[in-house]
Amino acid sequence: PARTTGAWAGEIGMVQMLPQDILDNGVDADGDGHVSLKTSAPDALMSGAKMLSHLGWHAGEPWLQEVTIPGDLDLSKSGTDTKLSVRDWQALGLRAKDGSLAAGTLKASLLLPQGHKGPAFLAYPNFDVYFEWNQSFTYVLTAAYFANRLEGASIYAAGKPEQGLAGAQMKQLQQKLQSLGYDVGKIDGILGAKTRAAVQREQQRLGLPADAWPTPALLNHL
Repeated sequence: PARTTGAWAGEIGMVQMLPQDILDNGVDADGDGHVSLKTSAPDALMSGAKMLSHLGWHAGEPWLQEVTIPGDLDLSKSGTDTKLSVRDWQALGLRAKDGSLAAGTLKASLLLPQGHKGPAFLAYPNFDVYFEWNQSFTYVLTAAYFANRLEGASIYAAGKPEQGLAGAQMKQLQQKLQSLGYDVGKIDGILGAKTRAAVQREQQRLGLPADAWPTPALLNHL
């Protein structure tokens, strides 16, 4: 303990594990008699793998896959709260950007991190396991995407997303949403899950594309 340091909230090492998680899932992969997540890549990787398994990861199943969406898709079906079978998504016109989609019975959510004009992904059950580790949508999506790239996936199709909101604008939007009765959490200028959900509901009410991506046009409407 005297030699162990971590981040401000207690996370330690290359894969940012809390002390209790290290005690429960730490692996001495390099065989030196110590679990060192700061200096040993084997220890960090194997400890992280054990923790993911402990949190419910299903070996052999996908986690995130880039897709294309049709122009007439009901965008209110996007977001982590909606889960449809792969077969249902296919019936709605979703297609894999490369290769084929997962088994038809597997549940998945459609993620549009920068709205319907930006990249699109199907998130499978393993994607939810990342949220057991960290609650940040951006953090989780980034980790899952980097894992895709390590597996050989091509760079995602960036598309032409509509302009987003800067920090001050995002705070203004959150304040307006809060005044309308939405729980957006802390007014921090960060596009978190609660803000996304509120944005999507307001987009539906206003007849805008309900893709949960806040734009200056939405802010002007409000």
